[in-house]
Amino acid sequence: MSAAISRRIPLFLLVGVLIALIVYLQWPKQVSNQTKHQRVVSVKTTKIALAEFKDAVEAVGTSRANEEVIITSKYSDVIDEVLFQDGESVKKGAELVRLNSREEAAKVKELKANLEESESQLNRFQDLYKQKATSKSLVDQQEAKTKAISAQLLSAEIKLAELTIKAPFSGVLGFREISLGALINVGDVITSLDDLSIIKVDFSVPERYLTTVSIGHSIEATNTAYKNEVFIGEITSIDSRVDSVTRTLKVRAKIPNDEGKLRAGMLLNLQVVRKIEQVLQVPESAVIPIENDHFVFVVEDDKAVKKQLQIGRRYHGYVEVLSGLEVGADVVIEGALKLRDGVAVTTQESKS
Repeated sequence: MSAAISRRIPLFLLVGVLIALIVYLQWPKQVSNQTKHQRVVSVKTTKIALAEFKDAVEAVGTSRANEEVIITSKYSDVIDEVLFQDGESVKKGAELVRLNSREEAAKVKELKANLEESESQLNRFQDLYKQKATSKSLVDQQEAKTKAISAQLLSAEIKLAELTIKAPFSGVLGFREISLGALINVGDVITSLDDLSIIKVDFSVPERYLTTVSIGHSIEATNTAYKNEVFIGEITSIDSRVDSVTRTLKVRAKIPNDEGKLRAGMLLNLQVVRKIEQVLQVPESAVIPIENDHFVFVVEDDKAVKKQLQIGRRYHGYVEVLSGLEVGADVVIEGALKLRDGVAVTTQESKS
């Protein structure tokens, strides 16, 4: 048995040498590739610089038309003509509806004839009075009668005019709520009218901002219907009272709406811009919070260097840098979680 083992020893030695040779030839290449794969990380960077930073207060408000009214009738009568369409833009004074006015028109004609006759009679009495052929009392009576008829005519003309319903201001009409030939009663809704050339928005801010929010401050409004568009307006009035329950202050702003994109009733997300400063800032995506501290990775000589920051305010995805970085530093904004201090990196500079 020992002799057989002795004969196999050279074979075992030969196999062992071959295995060692193979491992020797392959090992450096595998280790080199693995080391290279582990230590070189591709990241995206951006150069930080002084940029416009807006100190703003966030709020939510509901839009309203600059002027809004429900068009109704002052009289009960039959509708003779409907002169508008749903959603039509109209100018101030545009005729919207004509009610049956034949009776009122006839009354106006009658009163005009009566007034003309009364004025002629008054002129005759005045001539006779000058000739001492009549008394002053008859002249006064005829003059009073003429004034009464004139007043009746004016009242009849006003009512005749009001039977034609007109737009009180320029704006956009709502849906038509009446039909041709229908009997309309006093107070019945005909349509709505909104002046959308300017949009009002009322919102509330906490009372602690009372001394930092004032008339004339700019606001920025956004809505989900226009995701990438910001509407600029300004504060026009501030309520004189603080709500004793919510401890908030009511504020009103106006937003120009020349293109008519905004409508009444829209939910608007608002930013009240109190101050605009030039500060050093980095994207929020670059900041790594660890407990109460904040860090970023910067690229220096193709290596990642971890730096601690002191941060300030936040605004629209950016963070104010109070200390820890200098202008022009290449900050890692993508791939930072794969890094550690001193690791070699390949960089791709962000276009934004």
